[in-house]
Amino acid sequence: MVKPTTNVTPNTWEFLRDPMIAATGFREYDARWQYPEQINLPGMTALGLGLGTQMIAQGIDPVIVVANDYRDYSLTIKNALMLGLMQAGISVKDIGPALSPMAYFAQFHLDVPAVAMVTASHNPNGWTGVKMGFERPLTHGPDEMSELRDIVLEGRGISRPGGAYTFVDGVKDAYLDDLVGDFKMSRQLKVVCATGNGTASAFAPELFERIGVEVVACHTELDYNFPHYNPNPEALEMLHDMSASVLATGADFALGFDGDGDRCGVVDDEGKEIFADKVGVIIARELCQIYPNATFVADVKSTGLFASDPVLRANGAKADYWKTGHSHMKRRIKEINALAGFEKSGHFFLADPIGRGYDCGLRVAVEICKLMDRNPDKSMSDLRRDLPVTYATPTMSPYAADTEKYKILARIVSKFETLAAQGGSLGGQKIKTVVTVNGARVVLENGGWGLVRASSNTPNLVVVCESPASDAELRSIFADIDAVIRTEPGVGAYDQTF
Repeated sequence: MVKPTTNVTPNTWEFLRDPMIAATGFREYDARWQYPEQINLPGMTALGLGLGTQMIAQGIDPVIVVANDYRDYSLTIKNALMLGLMQAGISVKDIGPALSPMAYFAQFHLDVPAVAMVTASHNPNGWTGVKMGFERPLTHGPDEMSELRDIVLEGRGISRPGGAYTFVDGVKDAYLDDLVGDFKMSRQLKVVCATGNGTASAFAPELFERIGVEVVACHTELDYNFPHYNPNPEALEMLHDMSASVLATGADFALGFDGDGDRCGVVDDEGKEIFADKVGVIIARELCQIYPNATFVADVKSTGLFASDPVLRANGAKADYWKTGHSHMKRRIKEINALAGFEKSGHFFLADPIGRGYDCGLRVAVEICKLMDRNPDKSMSDLRRDLPVTYATPTMSPYAADTEKYKILARIVSKFETLAAQGGSLGGQKIKTVVTVNGARVVLENGGWGLVRASSNTPNLVVVCESPASDAELRSIFADIDAVIRTEPGVGAYDQTF
């Protein structure tokens, strides 16, 4: 294998010959680059050869499901990746265009151990990447990604005989059949289906129709130019569009999906967004009545209601706060045999007997419709208002250099641990505990909390706070958190405040 370079530029002889890969594209849970500025097609082939080499080295059966999202260049990228996989001696099962969760489903449906999904996820056009895994339903985490990076960038990919290619048709229909099962709505429900012209456009409207939901289409025509906005249900542009569609049509709620369909966003019948962690609490409330004493995993950025909500507590539900990131969450859910996991970003993980443990926005959509069917007298806004009121900041990101942020964070965590040991407080509330699985989530006696962690992808820290009492207490908690952060001169200004 030729050792990849980082200094080949487009429109040169070398660009069409030599693998070029920017090391920064190997992220904590997947790979992502700007194409062609940060990776070229020979570079993607080198990635495939490295991934196949990693499979062989780990003793994985050399068979892999490969798919691509609906972007005009994703097929080209996938073909280059598959070439490298086959060079490594891997048998490729190509299922064509797909959602990421459809590719994960195919691992089970085709009884294949590994997956490589070519997608830029919710990133705008101009980005590409790969979500990959060797042990269903898990995907690569930091250790696997670091190992893969070293194999690829050090040119340690090994060519072997035995590579093969098969196109497998029919997985889309099997995926939709699996999502629908034998469920059919018994109440009338009108739902805005928002896909931003992305890959979910080929799936979500049909799914809703099959379960008996009246569909209000919101940019559900496939168009890889994304003429209205980038499909990302965390972005205000998409959420505002979903809200406008609800109010204009009298829909019961809106469900929106990102570019590869592994996240779901919700807007209620009053046109108000329900943030994903609160949607998670609504779902967990319903599930804990069907499955008492269940354990739910929430990422450290999520609301404290998973631990304090009276309905969850009355049904014996247990909360486990864990590291942010879809790979971290999937592993934790499997490790502790949790029923479900919820991330503030909109990734939901429903495990056996509801789902298979991977993040699937369409599975969540079906479960939300089932929830509404079991509660025919409730509107989505009723379910939102039933939750205890909390006051939360947005996710705020003060600058901290990539080379320094983890050292800075370690010192900040130590300071909060010392403060807790001394009986200290934040916002006038005594510190109950400091959860350190991912930075420091400082939990207070009344259920309020403040989080400081390092961003996985950008030169920033991440700060989030929540109070169950008042906006004034929220601001006080943040002020005390910020005072500790400001003892570190390497921390810069926030990208936003509240």
